[in-house]
Amino acid sequence: MAATIFESPAKLLGAVGEDLGASDWIEIDQARIDKFADATGDHQWIHVDPERAKDGPFGSTIAHGYLTMSLVNLFLPQILEVQSVSMGVNYGADRLRFPSPVPVGSRIRGRGELVGAEEVKGGAIQAKVRVTVEIEGGERPACVVDTISRFVPA
Repeated sequence: MAATIFESPAKLLGAVGEDLGASDWIEIDQARIDKFADATGDHQWIHVDPERAKDGPFGSTIAHGYLTMSLVNLFLPQILEVQSVSMGVNYGADRLRFPSPVPVGSRIRGRGELVGAEEVKGGAIQAKVRVTVEIEGGERPACVVDTISRFVPA
């Protein structure tokens, strides 16, 4: 899928409420889960022990919630492209929720909506994009987070 393109940071100001579309689907495999566990030290069995997890509450291993959230950084450039910038930075996040677990083998993607945009000190535009991480075939999202990015005009 193609990113929604804004020709300059200022163009974000008039687009609040706009659906930005969705990223490509990616599969969450056990190798990705295990690498995240190694990187964070979170080796809880519901994430890294497929045999034990078969009899657990989810029937298989599940992705860490923070792994799911971290993939928003992969999805954002597929959802939104801001041109004519000298720099863009992740500024933070608001309202993080994990409504549904992501079982190993699931495919997920991010869907974006521009929920806020304002000029901040120094002339940058601060954009708030609500990213909903969807699970293919799932009824509820895996993650919903309001990301905050700052774009400094070129």
